[in-house]
Amino acid sequence: MITPKKATLERFSQITDSSIRIPFTNFKFGVEAIIGIVPVIGDFAGLILSSYVLFEAQRLGVSWHIKFRILLNIAIDFIGGLVPILGDIFDAFFKANTRNTCLLKNHIKKI
Repeated sequence: MITPKKATLERFSQITDSSIRIPFTNFKFGVEAIIGIVPVIGDFAGLILSSYVLFEAQRLGVSWHIKFRILLNIAIDFIGGLVPILGDIFDAFFKANTRNTCLLKNHIKKI
């Protein structure tokens, strides 16, 4: 059975990382990649969005090790996204929120 919080996290990562499919392909990207097109401001908006998963990790009381991995994914996504044009492509492929949600789901399974 899926908990409501787990469902919320999964929905969040789906919207931010893979809610839009490119026609005739299996490739999906999310709202965060679109927001990231706006130089610097879009990357900061994506950073703020990604912090939701870190907030939930803190609320759930996960270990510092998992929070560090979440922060690392957020930092990689943010710094990679700052590179003009290539950063937007990187954002579409890296999917930091999906990675971070998987980290939290694994933690929730262990509880």
